[in-house]
Amino acid sequence: MNTESAFRAEASADAPRQVLVWDAPVRVFHWLLVLSFAGAWLTAESERWRLAHVTLGYTMAGLVAFRVLWGLIGTRHARFASFVRGRAAVTRYLGSLVRGRPEHHVGHNPAGALAIVALLLLAVAVAFTGWAGYQELAGHWVEEVHEGAATVMLVLVGVHVAAVALSSWLHRENLVASMVTGRKAAPPAAGIRSAWRSVAAVLLVAVLGFWWLQWQAPAAAGLLAGPAPAWGKMAGDDEDD
Repeated sequence: MNTESAFRAEASADAPRQVLVWDAPVRVFHWLLVLSFAGAWLTAESERWRLAHVTLGYTMAGLVAFRVLWGLIGTRHARFASFVRGRAAVTRYLGSLVRGRPEHHVGHNPAGALAIVALLLLAVAVAFTGWAGYQELAGHWVEEVHEGAATVMLVLVGVHVAAVALSSWLHRENLVASMVTGRKAAPPAAGIRSAWRSVAAVLLVAVLGFWWLQWQAPAAAGLLAGPAPAWGKMAGDDEDD
C-alpha cells in the first residue's frame, strides 16, 4: 500500500500542470516588438507620422539588442542555447507534424526557433538600413534593401502567426495565451522559478521613456527637419514612376 501511494505521488508530481515557462522580460519584449513593427509599417508612407516611424524603428533595434543579451543570461527557456537547434532537429520536428504525431516542446519548437532568429535578424536589417538611409550614408540601393527586408519580415510574421495557430490546434494548447500569462501545461520540473518582473519593468520604462524623449525633443533628435527620407516608405512609392 505504501509502495502504491509512493508511486501515485511520484506520478502526480510529474503530471503536466500549468507552470511558468515564459518570463516577464520575454513576454514584454515580444509584445513591444509586435507593436513597434506594426506601428512602423503603418506609418511608413506618412509624412505626418514620420517621427513615430523613425522612433519605432529605433525601438526595434533596441529591443533586439535586449533580446540577444537576455538570450545569453536569461531564464531557462529564454536562452538561445535551450531552443536553437540544427537542421536535423527542424527536419525531425516538421516530419512529426506531417505524420500527425507532433513533437511537444515546453519552450520554442525547432521550427519556431528558426523563425524567431530570422525575425531578429530581419529586424536588425530593417532598422540599420533605415538609419543608414536617413543619415544618407548610402545611395538609393539602401532604400530598396530597407523596403525588401521589411516586406520579407511582414511575410515571415504572417507565417509565424499561421504556425502558432496550427501548433495551438495540434498540441491542444493556446500558445498566444501562454505569451500573455507565461504559463503552459508541462511537468513542474520544466517550469522556471522566477518571472523576473523587475527586468521586464525596467525594459518597459526604458522604451516608454525613449518614446517620451523622442516626442518631447524631436528637433534635438533631428527628426522633423528637412524633407521626408526615401527610406521611410517601406511599402513602395509610385511618385517616381
